[in-house]
Amino acid sequence: MTRTDTRTEGSVSWNVAPEAVGSPVAAALWRTYYTEVSDRYYLLHEGRRTAPEELEREIAAETGDDLLPPTGTLLVARYEGEPAGTAGVRLMGDMKGLRTAELKRVFLREEMRGKGGAALLLAAAEDAARALGAEQIILDTRLDLVEARALYARHGYEESEPLAERMYAECWYVKKLVPTAG
Repeated sequence: MTRTDTRTEGSVSWNVAPEAVGSPVAAALWRTYYTEVSDRYYLLHEGRRTAPEELEREIAAETGDDLLPPTGTLLVARYEGEPAGTAGVRLMGDMKGLRTAELKRVFLREEMRGKGGAALLLAAAEDAARALGAEQIILDTRLDLVEARALYARHGYEESEPLAERMYAECWYVKKLVPTAG
């Protein structure tokens, strides 16, 4: 599954494709993602950045094994060939009678934002969820991640009741996945 979007504003090219969870590209993007969201949390709640030992401990604890095939996938977005962001999808089973996938690790590097990649990455993740057999996709996020929450709302995700108890999960979203034609 690969999506490429060539935009008219000067032939800018985005590509989203599956990536091995343990690849150097995935590891570097995960570290950038976790550093940003962790620092943002600690700055808001404790007035400090993430301590290096905290960062290393949390990165080591989040292996990404839940995104391995055949029940998951990690996608990497590239902008003009440069790794720009990630999205992960994992099959969870049935929820409220619908086969459900979870969306995780949605992230674009700060300098890549505002260039149209987030919508493309989200669409590719939804396609990956459909390919896993999902009929709906869920996610959790934090209240302070207002940009992410706005992205999900723009793309048809609706706020939901909590679907599980998780540290840092302050709001939940769900979207029914309409089968694609073809």
